[in-house]
Amino acid sequence: MARRKKEECKAPPAWLTSFGDLMSLLLTFFILLYSMSTISLEKFQQAIKGIIEAFGGHYVIYEEKVIQGKNVPVEMPNMYPKMKTRKKIEEKLHEIRETLNRLGIKSEVAKFGTSIRLRINTDKLFPPGSDKPYPQAIPIIMELCRKLKELDLPITIEGHTDNTPIRSSRFPSNWELSAARATSILRLFIQCGYDPKKLSAAGCGPYRPIAPNTTPEGRAKNRRIELVIHLPM
Repeated sequence: MARRKKEECKAPPAWLTSFGDLMSLLLTFFILLYSMSTISLEKFQQAIKGIIEAFGGHYVIYEEKVIQGKNVPVEMPNMYPKMKTRKKIEEKLHEIRETLNRLGIKSEVAKFGTSIRLRINTDKLFPPGSDKPYPQAIPIIMELCRKLKELDLPITIEGHTDNTPIRSSRFPSNWELSAARATSILRLFIQCGYDPKKLSAAGCGPYRPIAPNTTPEGRAKNRRIELVIHLPM
């Protein structure tokens, strides 16, 4: 019978193999973190241009001066802005609505998926058939802007009218009047300091009523400005 050869050293425990793999993965992870702590601006710009071209773009809208051959720390303080909760935004808009209502300006808040609409009746903001606000309404609009600036969110300003035909040499139809009123509000917001890049205006005329145009009350409700606040995704 063959004699069994004596083992020179004892086999390592099975857990040691898994532990070694774990240490290797951790080392790789920390090396990856270190490599991402600095970035080549030249390569970064090339990557951005490649992505834009892949999606059909032809140029980079904003481009910093490229520092050739240098690595610099990545400093992006606004990369992850503090996200505002929908509840906080709604509370702010309801606060604005209550202020407007106390001033005798009818308003309401309506929720639509990824946006919230602040509907404001225009009877005390604009004279009939005019896109120039009443002098006493301008401070109210400016204060409205100051409160909305706290949200710092994109806003679309929509003008709406009732279906009563307009008789004006300046405005061929209610469509032009609604667009002009929205633009007037937008200009006041810019004067107030709201970021123009986050503002847009649209005229909807009488084509998006929220009440029947068959009664004076319904027509009054349709004469409105809607501030569409686009919520963060």
